[in-house]
Amino acid sequence: MFTHLYLISFLITTYKMVKKASVLLFYILPSVLFSQSNKKLKEETEKLNSDKAMKHAVWSICVMPAKKDTVVYEYNSAVSLIPASTMKVATTGAALSLLGKDFKFETKIKYDGSFDSIAGTIKGNIFIIGGGDPTLESTYFKKENDTATILDKWAAKLKAKGIKRITGGIVGDGSIFSYNITPAQWIWGDMGNYYGAGASGLCYKDNKYTVYFNSGNAGTKAKIVKISEVNNDFWIKDSVIAQGTEDDAYIYGAPYSSYHKMEGTIPPNKINYEVDGSISDPEKFCAEQFRKAIVRAGIIVEGGVQSQKEISENKLRPQLPKKLMFTNYSPSLDSIIHLTNLKSINLFAECILNFLSYKKSGYGNETEGTEIVTDFWKNKGVDVSGFFMNDGCGLARANVITTQTQTQMLRVMAKDKNFNSFYNSLPVAGKSGSLGGMCVGTFAENNLHAKSGYMNRARGYAGYVKNKKGEILCFSLLANNYECTPTEMKRKLEKLLVAIVE
Repeated sequence: MFTHLYLISFLITTYKMVKKASVLLFYILPSVLFSQSNKKLKEETEKLNSDKAMKHAVWSICVMPAKKDTVVYEYNSAVSLIPASTMKVATTGAALSLLGKDFKFETKIKYDGSFDSIAGTIKGNIFIIGGGDPTLESTYFKKENDTATILDKWAAKLKAKGIKRITGGIVGDGSIFSYNITPAQWIWGDMGNYYGAGASGLCYKDNKYTVYFNSGNAGTKAKIVKISEVNNDFWIKDSVIAQGTEDDAYIYGAPYSSYHKMEGTIPPNKINYEVDGSISDPEKFCAEQFRKAIVRAGIIVEGGVQSQKEISENKLRPQLPKKLMFTNYSPSLDSIIHLTNLKSINLFAECILNFLSYKKSGYGNETEGTEIVTDFWKNKGVDVSGFFMNDGCGLARANVITTQTQTQMLRVMAKDKNFNSFYNSLPVAGKSGSLGGMCVGTFAENNLHAKSGYMNRARGYAGYVKNKKGEILCFSLLANNYECTPTEMKRKLEKLLVAIVE
């Protein structure tokens, strides 16, 4: 009897001890797992810090859960760094929240003077009133089977209204934005190239043109064989040499300047090798192309082409009342932002930033646009100390941000009603955009969504990833002034991205 009671007592005591141990493990285990997770990040942090390529570099990382305002891992997260194109996270996130995913830009076709419907004559001028739409005839939205340009379709609408003659000319009006179409902090080496296209209130064909080269043996001068449509007064000096294996040719040209110069190298023995530049006067370029489209449609245009900039600055004519003929609507903002982040289109980001300014004050400009975006995040509770914004796309090296600030922005967007549009706009590891070749074969593949950024000696990533528990983590990872190739730095940071997922 005593033996049985002793055995029962022993079993009860053992059960209580096991139960207490289980409860203790319940509380300890998550912290153990958390510690092990941080261990991987710490190991990668130590490796990067001891890397000789980082001897004079500065880098930073911050990781936060989307649903909890706490930092789960950080290194140098309060240090301001150049974000490059990860700056687009700040611009596109704010724009989606402020304008809504269904917002559309408007371009209006108007005329002044009078319209004689019997004779089919407009006794006046046709105006293209830009609304800041960066997508007019954009190659990113062009359908392969659509051979007619948007301007041809507009000309067909004029003809359908019975218009046969225009006694005046065609005016391009992009005056809703500042005529300082490139931010003050952009460098000379960027502005003439396609990625440095200025944000006009009236854009056309991505404000981009293409120069086609034939190159011979290494060391010889490459020859221009063709140039796509450009401003009528455009001319270019060619000093490009056949050399190397990559496109290392640069176009130099200021906004509103007719003179451009090309220097650098392209690979030898190429036929119709393409180098893209930025249109110097987008407002006038669109008007020039519209006049050609109207003439192709069989309508007589007696006058020439002018920009609203020329009219305003030179006081060429009094401003007469204008009558609306029709309105063109852009694709929805979510589809524009999808391409802005996926393809990292600087022009789209700059037009969006300027439009935020126009919507507030009736005149779009970079300075007010950056203030609006900064105030938006500040009002959402983001710590914007150490955040200095000088454009909307990240091309200015004067832009700086901390990884903590950028991660907080991502947390705010995770709670925004437009989050899905924002999340789906980011490249996916191993699948799309600049992340297409990254993290393949890891848990980050088809999981990690992030905006990448790159310029000379600056690279970074900012976005979201789901850990193995299915929890969404927000992160920012930036590195500046490293001493290795861009590809090598990309692989070094890739190891940290994979560690975040783990």
